Amino acid sequence: MKAVVTVMLKAGVLDPQGKAIGHALNNLGFAQVGEVRAGKIIELELAETDPAAAKAAAEEMAKKLLANMVIESFKVEIAA
Repeated sequence: MKAVVTVMLKAGVLDPQGKAIGHALNNLGFAQVGEVRAGKIIELELAETDPAAAKAAAEEMAKKLLANMVIESFKVEIAA
């Protein structure tokens, strides 16, 4: 079973990478782009058959290692 963990900086936390991407897009002529936030996606292949157990395991992994809970938030999606 595959778990997809999306980690993003919390609202209000300065995102210099997102700001640089937004600035570059504006310089390339994409004036319609407003605020940009950059994050990371982590795909985990889990040896688990129960979706609820897989989601719980991925959430625990995110809390302990994949996300810095002080400045980042995360969401977990399970794909069969």
